[in-house]
Amino acid sequence: MRKIRKICKGLMAVIAAAALTAGCMTAGAKETDESAAEKETIYEAEEADFSGNVHIESQLSGYSGDGYAAGFQDDGDACSFAVSVSDDGFYDLHFISAAQGGYKENYVNVDGENLGTVSVSDGSFTDSMLSRVYLSAGEHEISISKFWGWICLDKLIVQEAEPLDESIYQASAKLCNPNASESARRLMSYLADNYGKNIISGQYSSSGRYGKEFTVIKRETEKEPAILGLDFIEYSPSRVANGSNPKSTEYAIDFWENGGIVTFCWHWNPPEKYLTKEWYRGFYADSTDIDLAAIMNGEDEEGYQLLMEDVDAIAKQLQVLQEADVPVLWRPLHEASGGWFWWGASGAEAYKKLYILLYDKLTNEYGLNNLIWVWNGQDADWYPGDEYVDIIGEDLYPGEHVYTPQTNKYLQAVHYTDADKMVVMSENGCIFDPELAVRDGAMWGFFCTWEGEFVAKNTAIFAYSEQYTETSMLQKAYDSDVVITLDELPDLHSYPIRE
Repeated sequence: MRKIRKICKGLMAVIAAAALTAGCMTAGAKETDESAAEKETIYEAEEADFSGNVHIESQLSGYSGDGYAAGFQDDGDACSFAVSVSDDGFYDLHFISAAQGGYKENYVNVDGENLGTVSVSDGSFTDSMLSRVYLSAGEHEISISKFWGWICLDKLIVQEAEPLDESIYQASAKLCNPNASESARRLMSYLADNYGKNIISGQYSSSGRYGKEFTVIKRETEKEPAILGLDFIEYSPSRVANGSNPKSTEYAIDFWENGGIVTFCWHWNPPEKYLTKEWYRGFYADSTDIDLAAIMNGEDEEGYQLLMEDVDAIAKQLQVLQEADVPVLWRPLHEASGGWFWWGASGAEAYKKLYILLYDKLTNEYGLNNLIWVWNGQDADWYPGDEYVDIIGEDLYPGEHVYTPQTNKYLQAVHYTDADKMVVMSENGCIFDPELAVRDGAMWGFFCTWEGEFVAKNTAIFAYSEQYTETSMLQKAYDSDVVITLDELPDLHSYPIRE
């Protein structure tokens, strides 16, 4: 079982107690009487600085101090704490808050950098933690600002983090499909052997290796990503009916034969019967009236058959890849818990039934043994079970020029299951700083930057876009000793299989 190692006993506790000093206190901060190894500092929200509509209230019971911060409703609304720590190190940030009207998620910034989000769904004051935030000794500004908004924020508790248990990097190389192909087992063995030591580079490009994304990256860094990300979207029957001419399968075969790794997602455009807006955006929940819950519980039998016909179309492409001996990092039904795609709009239970059905159909009916199953539901309640998942993926878009490795999300994903599953950044906007990833222990198995404006400008001449990642950070990442590029991959056709 994966867990963070506790160090509150014996000699380690004595050492920690000796090392941790009282530090300087700021307004609104109170230290508890816990032992030094468990010491925490409390910052009351009503004594913090407010921006926008944020103000003090006291109507909701259960708060500490003289009130709490409310009014998180518009962009720019924020509550900022002046925090002081006496030692360099990692700290857990506990935000005690209550949700107004169900699940809410909001940004956390430290000294102006977005480190991720914290969420709360309880209407009473509960703890939402951002774990293992690195703080240097001295003063820091820690703020919570509006993403979804609508919370009551009682206080911030800053506590020294426990050491990271490096056993989280001991990912299993065993695939959930017992009949997995040799090429899939070789690839998974390499990924598992590499995990925790290096981070593999990846890039989505609908035009393949010679598309604009790979072209501008090679021009700026003199290197190419090790993973090519592709999408089966254009193979969806409702898009083929409207004239799509997909070539992703051919691009995948070419990249694998030239030494690279291939990953596929599927923006599943639903059957034409269910399209309510423009056909080309049917995968969005707001552009279809498909009811997945009704389909999965047997109320819409026609819908079930239509979905299976769509799956048949994609299975044929996966068969082509299997015949070419191409192993695929297969990431279907992605970002489900967000609800913006139709496969997530009916809730976790309907989604899990569809995911398991898809696994069973592709694995047992079609005999597709070249698939490494990357689950990307992004919430523990949406996890379908260890027997259907090889790798856990998180998609992260923290903003522009945000180079932090999103450590809290990494650690959350690590603990979606007690099994030894690798965690990867299956999609990203900004490329994170690999030095920070190593420092924080956020050793994503790979990253795979999304295409278009995240890398390349939408112009006739291929040009790099710095909108999300500046050229200097792109070069730093691709030059890093811990980032694996295409030229640094081993021969995956002969890589030893780890049982």
